[in-house]
Amino acid sequence: MGTGSRPGPAAPARAAGVLVLHGPNLNLLGAREPEVYGTRTLRQIDRELRALGKELGLKVTTRQSNHEGELVTWVQEARGRMAGILLNPAALTHTSYSLRDAIAAVAIPTIEVHLSNVAAREEFRRHSVIAPVCLGTVSGFGPASYDAALRLLAEHLARGVDSAPGPR
Repeated sequence: MGTGSRPGPAAPARAAGVLVLHGPNLNLLGAREPEVYGTRTLRQIDRELRALGKELGLKVTTRQSNHEGELVTWVQEARGRMAGILLNPAALTHTSYSLRDAIAAVAIPTIEVHLSNVAAREEFRRHSVIAPVCLGTVSGFGPASYDAALRLLAEHLARGVDSAPGPR
């Protein structure tokens, strides 16, 4: 391969910024299947994450999209700008090789997050194509899954480790 044909590790982020990405249908939180996802809205979850981020010394930026390509673009734009990513890919968890490849390409420490316990749900929800390129997955604790993931990411970043594990 020639120089520049394959991105290398992400440059260290200048600010301790964390990008939180919410995938398809998460804009409906609070109204969509509250017995599965709870009653908190995405706006409430985002506000709580920004407050927790401030406590942890992290600037949290939140975004939601129902479009796979937009999520991929945001991951790519985070390269060199963000120290870490929390990603709830929602249904894209099981199918989005483009999102998986974007995470692998930017080499930003990423934690996959799910509100519900995906392992206890339908069979098709039990496999993630994204998890292998993430630091780990936090699921099953409702909105507290995001809080736990942000705390774990903050600890990881404090150790000074810049890249995510997994195949490239």
